[in-house]
Amino acid sequence: DLIAQAKAAGLREVAGEFRVYEGALPVQPLIDAGQPDHVGYNPAVGGLNLNFNRVHFEWRRQGTGYEITMQARARRVSPAVATAQMEISEQAGPVYTYRDDAGVERWTVARRALGSGGARWLPVRRPGAYAADVARTLARSHGILLGPGGAVAERPEGSIIARHESQELRAMLRGMLRYSTNLTAEVAGLAASAALGPLPGGLAVSAARMSGWAQARYGALSAGFVDHSGLGDASRISAADMVRLLVASGRHAALRPILRDFPLRNGSGDTIPPERLAVAAKTGTLNFVSALAGYATDADGRDLAFAIFTGDVPRRSAIPRAERERPDGAVGWARRSRRLQQDLLLRWALVYGA
Repeated sequence: DLIAQAKAAGLREVAGEFRVYEGALPVQPLIDAGQPDHVGYNPAVGGLNLNFNRVHFEWRRQGTGYEITMQARARRVSPAVATAQMEISEQAGPVYTYRDDAGVERWTVARRALGSGGARWLPVRRPGAYAADVARTLARSHGILLGPGGAVAERPEGSIIARHESQELRAMLRGMLRYSTNLTAEVAGLAASAALGPLPGGLAVSAARMSGWAQARYGALSAGFVDHSGLGDASRISAADMVRLLVASGRHAALRPILRDFPLRNGSGDTIPPERLAVAAKTGTLNFVSALAGYATDADGRDLAFAIFTGDVPRRSAIPRAERERPDGAVGWARRSRRLQQDLLLRWALVYGA
């Protein structure tokens, strides 16, 4: 839409270098260094983020080889990407490897893992270059020539010829809470930190600022965060302090309306009617760590705030980095933890309703 607006405004060519500005927020190549290289939920973060900073890798068997594509896939268009490249490896090593080669993100994938075909999202580590690459391709399809260039450090001045307004913030945060989009959480947190003071130097600095805010405003003295999404497992807060935050937020009616309804089921798998217990909550899931926090309304209309944290920290710590996407036993463990969370909520509804 931006490119179409630019064309309608009369733009046909940028005679100089095509520059991008991503410095509205600090640029970080990833959220958590402890995650495997290839997981799409651990992308770069910055002031210019396209497709949640992910590139779509697809492969199809073709004779004895494969046809592979790297695209900025979207609803209407899927332009090919030059800033991220994939090569099939014959090595018996890891399924994916990554390296930055003079500004080109180079991936390899093991042939043994491909099968007949498939697709997955891979993280982007250079978000500004990625967005600029896609913009050039889309501009070319509209007859606009944008040459090579790079990033500018300072926010540029000039006349705006195309502009896009985002959704209202509350709608974006509702989507973040529903789909657990780490990038949205990090960008929102960085922007909040920037509103409270100087632009933070990175996620750790911003998270420390958020920790101090939670301690000073709500008395959540246990709060010690390393990011805004919860992806980094070094973040800490007690269940009691989380409930303190939820109670305070509930008084302002800011958080509960954007939380997702959380249906409960009994031991037989039957859904508990919301008239008996209505829950609006956010899940939090890492390997061998599971959390649920939010609000519950019992049959008498009594509102409760709750936080449930479960974890097997030694078992999580023992997972090799290369196996942290789907470690053995994690799915079954998470299922049992979710069952415990629901049983606790149903028990509390009985106790408070007595």
